[in-house]
Amino acid sequence: MSVAIPRETPPHAPEGGWSRRLLGPFHITGVFWFRLHQLGISILPTWGLRVVLNLFTAFFWIALRKIRVAIAANLEPVLGPCGWWERQRRIHRTFHTFAWCLAERNERLSTDRAFAVEAEGLDAWSELAAGAGGFILVTAHIGAWEVGSMLPSSRDGRRVHVVREPEIDPRAQRFIEGLIRRCGGDLHTTHFANDPQLGMDLLDALRRGEVVALQGDRPRSGGRTVEVDLLGRPFALPVGPAALARAAGVPIVPVFVLREGRLRYRCILRPAIHVAQSGNRQEDLREALGRFTADLEQVIRRQPHQWFCFRRLWSAGSVVKSS
Repeated sequence: MSVAIPRETPPHAPEGGWSRRLLGPFHITGVFWFRLHQLGISILPTWGLRVVLNLFTAFFWIALRKIRVAIAANLEPVLGPCGWWERQRRIHRTFHTFAWCLAERNERLSTDRAFAVEAEGLDAWSELAAGAGGFILVTAHIGAWEVGSMLPSSRDGRRVHVVREPEIDPRAQRFIEGLIRRCGGDLHTTHFANDPQLGMDLLDALRRGEVVALQGDRPRSGGRTVEVDLLGRPFALPVGPAALARAAGVPIVPVFVLREGRLRYRCILRPAIHVAQSGNRQEDLREALGRFTADLEQVIRRQPHQWFCFRRLWSAGSVVKSS
């Protein structure tokens, strides 16, 4: 197992460059678009929302060259090589799916409209939720992950601690934090990963029998990583979720939420991963993260255009490892 320290900037943050410096809050990562989404879903009927999202998808598809290149490169290990036209279709479809997931995320947080959520794997979930112990929900930047983080409180009345990466624009972070606070109520606590006391707070919550929801596919700045094989290529996963589970003696539950249509989602609950407690801590972490990677790859292959990774993960010269 190789362990590394990521760069100062988040390794998988969206590609930026001169456009972010020029546009500031009007860049795709800025607070302007968060507020615009909220306004749109509040005043537009579904047909109007479709028109607006189609227009903005086309605009971003043209304007965001670096992100366009990143999406095409990341999808190639999943879907295989292709020509120019097919590459543009893949990029546009990913942008369009992201636009709907983002709009409906704000819709869920800001309105009382009904969402239909079907679940796979509830048998294993029911057994786990029946116990008094805490556990960790680990997901990825796929589909609408916030829906999965709300499952324990909506179904079982369990307190959930949701950990989010800080937004690039601090104003966007405050905006999202306010939406989650109004929507989640007393059973949801939002933490941001740049809090130096976060590890101890989460460990205490798990020992009280509460639930922690984490992103498991992107290392944070300054965090430790382990290299795994994803889609036949080397990929750095954060050690944090597995290390926290091992320290607290609780299982990891991979959960992924895929969009299936207008206000319709499918929550995929995978079997719990119990991190071993052998004398070899690093091997215990590696084995647990390897199992999570297998679940992650399966979901990416199932819905590749709902894999929202907007920074190029592999260079053109990356060596493809044998499966």
